[in-house]
Amino acid sequence: MTNFTTSSHGASIIQDAASCSAEKLLEQALKLKQLNSWFEVALNNMARGLSMFDAERRLVVSNALYAEIYDLPEHLTKPGTPFSELVSFYVERGGHETSKLEQQKWIEQHAAELMRGKTFTHTQHLKNGRIILVTNQPLMDGGWVDIQEDVTEKTLASERITWLAQHCPLTETANRFHLRERLDEEIRRHSGNGMIAVHLIDLDRFKVVNDTHGHAAGDALLKAVARRMQATVRTEDVVGRLGGDEFAVVQTGLDNPEQAISLASRLLRVLNAPYRVLGNGASVGASIGLAIAPDHGLDADTLLRKADIALYRAKSGGRGQFNLFKSEDEDAAITQMRLESDLKNALALGQLELHYQPIFDVRTHKVTGCEALMRWKHPELGMISPATFIPIAEKSDIILELGTWALGQACADAATWTTPCKVIVNLSAVQFQKGDPSEVARRALEAAGLPPERLDVEITESVILKGDTRTKAGLERLRELGVRVALDDFGTAFASLSYLREFAFDKIKIDRSFVREVGDRRDCIAIVNAVAGLANALEIGSVAEGIETADQLEKVSSAGCQEVQGFFFSPAVPSAELEAALESCAAQWERSLPHSSLPHSS
Repeated sequence: MTNFTTSSHGASIIQDAASCSAEKLLEQALKLKQLNSWFEVALNNMARGLSMFDAERRLVVSNALYAEIYDLPEHLTKPGTPFSELVSFYVERGGHETSKLEQQKWIEQHAAELMRGKTFTHTQHLKNGRIILVTNQPLMDGGWVDIQEDVTEKTLASERITWLAQHCPLTETANRFHLRERLDEEIRRHSGNGMIAVHLIDLDRFKVVNDTHGHAAGDALLKAVARRMQATVRTEDVVGRLGGDEFAVVQTGLDNPEQAISLASRLLRVLNAPYRVLGNGASVGASIGLAIAPDHGLDADTLLRKADIALYRAKSGGRGQFNLFKSEDEDAAITQMRLESDLKNALALGQLELHYQPIFDVRTHKVTGCEALMRWKHPELGMISPATFIPIAEKSDIILELGTWALGQACADAATWTTPCKVIVNLSAVQFQKGDPSEVARRALEAAGLPPERLDVEITESVILKGDTRTKAGLERLRELGVRVALDDFGTAFASLSYLREFAFDKIKIDRSFVREVGDRRDCIAIVNAVAGLANALEIGSVAEGIETADQLEKVSSAGCQEVQGFFFSPAVPSAELEAALESCAAQWERSLPHSSLPHSS
């Protein structure tokens, strides 16, 4: 009994132990299952794709994103799938023309890389446009883990930043930095083999479009210009925007300079054709400066500088043309830079002065006014013509300071003259664009105590051409001040008649180019007749410039010109010599009477 009891008790203990062990095993199994479930959740919620391979190059585990990235079918995501099958699928799906032998060779190279025991990366460009960065991590047992990261947005953003650092976003052409970089690269590449041309291109009359139609139209025009340029050059050439309305083309692999000249001619032809921007017609032109390596230099700085010098010469020659750099161009540029530097100090050093040329009225036989003409007495170069230094002053904005001084000095001089005739002062387009000539004139008149009716101002057609509503408003304010306005060099630009409709000028001056040949060419006398008749019909004054002979005086007077001006009567003289010049004008008129049909004094 006792033995039975003892035996029964022992069996119970064993049974309890077995039951406890089963419960623990079950509990461990449940925990393991839970861990596996969590692992699977974690694996499939990773922000990166993951795949693990064993030493036999078979898939051990992968997550859902891995399958999604490569668009893998379910049977290729099962553990045990050979790596070679995944590679074949990727190659076939991506449309790559790669043989099985080439695939195997790549796998062996990949395995050899893994054997080095170091993590490495490579980038895959998928057919759908996605960019995947794959990080390969070797494992101790000979297998490896791949991490796949979609870097499409990051890569594109980085590429965009790089692109923006190298390009003009408006025209989508190379910017100044990148164009120079490409030029340096082409010089190194073609060193001793072929020629490279740099075309520096500046648009003419762009500011007119920008000011008249607005910045949106200006931007649209720049885009159109860039498109025309890119359509004209070869794909290997580089088009760049250097800033504002200045562009450049780097033309590579040339055999001779004629090829560069040919491209410059084509560029001028396409850029000078009419434009249509934002529903408006636009007419701009282009000037091109051309420099060629190795003839003109073997570095970017030198070529760009010499192309800029050539461009300046092209624009000085009348715009709308190209100029190939010549050594004498550099001498001229150096002279100009020196003049520009010296001109900045000329006023402060007292080197500038005003001379006055009388304007004679053929009806009253009296001097009615004197035009103020600026002179620069350079300490080394002597007297410099305004035709030389005024364009330099306008380009560098020194003209604003010179213009203010000229108005003040002219009014002050006129206030001292015994003969109370008018003083006439020329105004530049820059003075209207960047200043207020009416306010400058008001201060000058007040300071000199000169009545406004004794001041006339002259503007050229280019002032209207370059101007906008601001220019016209400035002219109106001058008129309100009591100052009369004359249109100078009439007939030398275009649309002159339309200017007479836009603003009621008090006087028009017939350019000396027509007067010079008035006795030899029928067209010149016809133009003088027409302009004088137009002025009379509009009841405004007319002045013939450049009178040098009695014959010219007779012709323009007979045509109906009311006033004349030129060396025949007097050159421009300093204010201190003006009274004597006025007397000589009257004497010269009297001397001309016996030899002409000019009207006698009543």
